[in-house]
Amino acid sequence: MVAKARRTLHRGRTLLRKSAVDYFRGDGSDWLPLVGLLLTVPALAWATTALPDWCPPTALVFPVLLGGLLLRPASLLLLYAAAASALVVEDAVLGPYHSGASRTVTPGTVLVVSAVAFAGLMIAQFRSRVGVPWRRGGTMLFDLRERIRVQSQLPQLPDGWHAEMALRPAGGQSFSGDFVVATRTGGGQVLEAVLTDVSGKGMDAGSRALLLSGAFGGLLGSLPPHQFLAAANGYLLRQDWDEGFATSVHLVLDLESGDYELLSAGHLPGMQLCAGTGRWEEKAADGMMLGVFEGAEFDGVKGTLNSGDVLMLFTDGLVEASGRDLAEGIDRLIGEAERLVAHGFRGAAWRLIEAVAKDVNDDRALLIICRD
Repeated sequence: MVAKARRTLHRGRTLLRKSAVDYFRGDGSDWLPLVGLLLTVPALAWATTALPDWCPPTALVFPVLLGGLLLRPASLLLLYAAAASALVVEDAVLGPYHSGASRTVTPGTVLVVSAVAFAGLMIAQFRSRVGVPWRRGGTMLFDLRERIRVQSQLPQLPDGWHAEMALRPAGGQSFSGDFVVATRTGGGQVLEAVLTDVSGKGMDAGSRALLLSGAFGGLLGSLPPHQFLAAANGYLLRQDWDEGFATSVHLVLDLESGDYELLSAGHLPGMQLCAGTGRWEEKAADGMMLGVFEGAEFDGVKGTLNSGDVLMLFTDGLVEASGRDLAEGIDRLIGEAERLVAHGFRGAAWRLIEAVAKDVNDDRALLIICRD
């Protein structure tokens, strides 16, 4: 008998745990929260009639609000029926609101509970239409953000090289229209990195940036370097977005010789610090923005990173501002970068964004490649 009871208890725990896991994954039924909330309604109704000073009639908004977050629309209507019945019972027990009682069900109480119920129903219908339960929505957004972050990680470089990237979305959001994809090709001898600025900013451009970063990550390294931007342009044109353009810069760097080629699709020029002269040189390549028209050509500019040289690639949010010329913004960035020459550029990407574009309401991204 004891063994049988233990097996029954174990099966019950397993079933309850599985139901809870399925529910919070969005795969199970919502009967468990429905039962809990239905039991809460009469408990609140009793507390309102027995302890009106501690539990007002508007306390019914709590199960109604939780129902809007936890339940499906059909189950939510059942909960609303129970809440309406509880209000009727409370009104009958406490008396009409014009009787002078200190705690009664007033028209304002009904209005508040009804307004919260309507908002909850709209939330439940929206979740049902999207097909993502609220308990998975936050997890999904977190997963999307982490995927963008992982795709933007730079590969490990051999000794003598240092690369880092810093990204700050507009308005302190978690999603950005700027992204970086990078990989090592040619048996690890070549670093290919693409910095892209999708039209729009923040969450408005985040979904398109996620789609493009995945597509660009698949193309990068799978095609010869001179074919990458053309393939990316064709992919963007096929999406037929209303805001279907982006600027991009493609770096192809030989990690043995330091020779590189910079190909641009309407992007800002790169800036190279030549350690031998101590001067910054502009590396501007010609090319039309991605997603504008078919057959666009992208011409590159070549250079070499010698010992002590630094190459910076950045998006327009870092140097553009209303009432300020683009060249002035680049000069300001170079001026701040000059202060870091003596101490090195490790950890400099984030500091430069803080120094020149801390409060700018635009996506900002900076990629730094250094040869020690």
